[in-house]
Amino acid sequence: MSTMKRILIVGNWKMNLTVHEASLLVKRLHDKIQVHRDIEVVLAPSMLALQPVSQEIDKRKFKLAAQDAFYKDEGAFTGEVSFTMLRGLVDYAIVGHSERRIYFHETLEVVRDKVKAAVRNDITPILCVGETSREKAAGETSRVIHDQVTTALSDLTPEEVEKVVIAYEPVWAISTFGGELAKPDAVKKTMDQIRNLVKELYGAETAEALRVIYGGSVDDHTAGGYLAIEGVDGLLPGSASLNYHKFAGIIDSAYRQLHKKDKQDG
Repeated sequence: MSTMKRILIVGNWKMNLTVHEASLLVKRLHDKIQVHRDIEVVLAPSMLALQPVSQEIDKRKFKLAAQDAFYKDEGAFTGEVSFTMLRGLVDYAIVGHSERRIYFHETLEVVRDKVKAAVRNDITPILCVGETSREKAAGETSRVIHDQVTTALSDLTPEEVEKVVIAYEPVWAISTFGGELAKPDAVKKTMDQIRNLVKELYGAETAEALRVIYGGSVDDHTAGGYLAIEGVDGLLPGSASLNYHKFAGIIDSAYRQLHKKDKQDG
């Protein structure tokens, strides 16, 4: 973990909770979670809940993320919400989540256009990349990550890339798709590949500034182990973020990890 960066914990609520239920969860999280200067906590409720939740959260404790948006700023696209509409409402947007790629057939080019649209609208994209179990079994992890990362960032300058967050989420490790726990050495290998790709394309300074986080069956029991991996700047839990005890436990793990690191550095 880089000493300069705050740990980033992003709770992806996916397609869960009514507006009322989202409001209740925010209240519980507010009571349960302390403000830690070195930990940034981001909530990603449904599109419908974003506006009411934005008026309820303590902005010192929580930031908001959209789970997705459309890459055109405006136009005749019935049912879509653009990044432009989300300006000022969210700080982050999840882009290219494996569920979007698999269920909604988002291509490498669509993900690239969404990353560019987010940056254009002053929203930090959380770019999700990761291989499926079939790709892993075929030894294609490295190629898949290469294609997903290089295409998604291809329209950005080095200064813009620095502000992107890349979330490595091996699809086979997400509870929706099997939930097999990824081993720390395998996670580190792929995360190193991501940073090296960025270094080759945009330079060492950009690669160092970029935040790379991990997602894939992250909960309060596994969080500490993943945060202990060198180069992991945060976590993207899914279902665990709907349980305020578990989500608070993940943040506690991050806090403990920081203090452990401080003692080692001291």
